[in-house]
Amino acid sequence: MIIIPAIDLKDGLCVRLLQGDFKQVTVYSPYPAEVAGRWQEQGAERIHVVDLDGSLAGIPRNKNAIRDIVNAVGAPIQVGGGIRDMSAIETYLTMGVQWVILGTMALRDREFVADACKAFSGRIILGIDANDGMIAI
Repeated sequence: MIIIPAIDLKDGLCVRLLQGDFKQVTVYSPYPAEVAGRWQEQGAERIHVVDLDGSLAGIPRNKNAIRDIVNAVGAPIQVGGGIRDMSAIETYLTMGVQWVILGTMALRDREFVADACKAFSGRIILGIDANDGMIAI
């Protein structure tokens, strides 16, 4: 079994939303790279990072914090949130992210997902969120 710790980013900070509500935010740390380092020290074999601002905006918003995480740890990083074009995928993979997670686009544009999987073979993960048994986007 592999346990993948998650870091949710909002405004460059490590946060947790209460039941996904952007109005109910708890800040856990202003230093995402340090948090990732602690996860790695505790044995994390992979770290999951979500750009919450990006998920709302539809474009990546926390690239600097994600770059800092990649540079701070040796564990592979997977990133999701606001990744809706090939340029965003390429940017993350070029900066050292191992896998990019597509969520909303998996439902909205199957051709884009197929193209991304061909262009970046083995580097795309499809993420599906659910709420009360229904797919949530």
